[in-house]
Amino acid sequence: MTIGSIPRYSVAARLLHWIVAALVLATWPLGLMIGFTKKEVSLDFYLVHESLGFLVLWIMLVRVGVKLTSRAPHHDGPIIEQIAAHTVHGLLYLFLILMPVSGFLATNAHGFPLKWFGLVEVWSPIGKTPDIAWTLSGIHAWSAWILLGLFALHIGAVLMHHIIKRDTTLYRII
Repeated sequence: MTIGSIPRYSVAARLLHWIVAALVLATWPLGLMIGFTKKEVSLDFYLVHESLGFLVLWIMLVRVGVKLTSRAPHHDGPIIEQIAAHTVHGLLYLFLILMPVSGFLATNAHGFPLKWFGLVEVWSPIGKTPDIAWTLSGIHAWSAWILLGLFALHIGAVLMHHIIKRDTTLYRII
C-alpha cells in the first residue's frame, strides 16, 4: 500500500489541520504557564498567547470554509465510530473557534486591547466591560480544558486506528 493509493483530504485541509495542531500545541501550554511567570514577563507571555490564539481563530475560519467546499475522503467503519468521529471533530471545530473568541473578548472586557504580535492593534467589539469579563474568562478557561479532553479523544482514536486496527485512517490527513 502506498499513500498515493489512499483517499486523502485536500492539500488545503491537511495543511490547515497540521498548522492548527502546531499552533494549539504552542498556545495552550503558553496560556497555562502565564500564571506561573514573573510579573516582568507575564505580559510578554500574554502577548504571544493572545496573538497565537487570534491566529488560530482566523485559520479555523479558513478551515471551516475549506471543509464546506471540499469533500472528506470516504471512510468505512462501524456506524458508532463514524458518529463518534463526526461528533468529536464537530466539537473540536466548535471549541477551536469558541476558545479564541472568548479569550479575545475576555481580554478586551478586562480592558486590555489586543495588539497582535505587538504590531497591529485589533479593534475591540466590546471594549472594557467589567460586568462580563470574568464570565468570558471562565468560558475561555473551561473551553481550554474541554479542548484538551477532545484532543485526548482524537489522539486516542488515531492511535486505535493506526496501532490496533492498523487501517489507513492516519494516512488520510498526512
